[in-house]
Amino acid sequence: METIEILQISWFFLIGILFAGYAVLDGFDLGIGALMPFLAGSDEKKALTLFNSIGPVWDGNKVWLVTAGGALFAAFPHAYATVFSGFYLAMMLVLFGLIFRAVSIKFYALEPERRKVWGYAFFLGSVIPSILFGVALGNVILGVPLDSGMEFRGTFLTLLRPFPLIIGLLGFTAILMQGSVYAALKSEGELQMDARSTASKLVYVYLVMFAASLIASFVFMPQNIGIIPAWICAAVTVISLILLKINIAKGEDFKSFIFSSLAFFSLWGIAGSVHFPNMVKATGGAAYDITIYNGSSGELTLSIMLGIALIGMPVVIAYSIYVYRIFKGKATAGN
Repeated sequence: METIEILQISWFFLIGILFAGYAVLDGFDLGIGALMPFLAGSDEKKALTLFNSIGPVWDGNKVWLVTAGGALFAAFPHAYATVFSGFYLAMMLVLFGLIFRAVSIKFYALEPERRKVWGYAFFLGSVIPSILFGVALGNVILGVPLDSGMEFRGTFLTLLRPFPLIIGLLGFTAILMQGSVYAALKSEGELQMDARSTASKLVYVYLVMFAASLIASFVFMPQNIGIIPAWICAAVTVISLILLKINIAKGEDFKSFIFSSLAFFSLWGIAGSVHFPNMVKATGGAAYDITIYNGSSGELTLSIMLGIALIGMPVVIAYSIYVYRIFKGKATAGN
């Protein structure tokens, strides 16, 4: 195997890890935003507790998304250009959602008289990206219409097909699960009990959506049925959800968060297993696929980036661990 092939494969997995890391970490604060009306209702004290639970970490979680996007742009520019131009309207909706939720987090505490408005902005700014992230991933895996120049030849409605929508709902369910178990971990009293109850119910929804995604995969992508790593990751997902349910019932909130995160991470393992070595699959046949081989940068670029990543990623991980240790413990409405 040539050096450039090793680098291309390495960057496929590194970018996958970055996106999975973002999903796990930012998943819980997106999930809290999507669950805010149900966990807090009109109780401002509960709402402030939920806001304060993510206050010190939500912006740091975005580092994983920015890093993943930058790495995708530098390592696989053809895939980056195709996805961000072809999915332009969807990406703009995601961007506006993330902007509005960022603003709402700040202004919810600063403008008490408009808290209802900022609460709705936080909710919508969390729900829209949570669903569209999964829809985008489902389209990339299933395939989109591409021409010989690697350009997208569909419309926004092209993205709203059954398989991507199912993957979008599965991802949304995983995000809701992350939010509920994190809320239980960071809160006390009635709010904690409500979060545990919500998480316990979401386990069943999670299993149903996971089963639906497997059935959809058999229908729309039967060629992937025999991929062993995907089945291993699927087994990890199911086992993690079973252990998650057990620990929720025991009130073991930290273990619940670990198993919820493991289930989420294993979903990315399934996606990576069935998608390799593609970056963007084409509906017109393999000749139009954007792969890690025909869509990557040169060997020098990939080598320099790998050196930077080997230095930078441990720093990001260490920083994340440090921040979470500093702000460990329960959140309250006033802290």
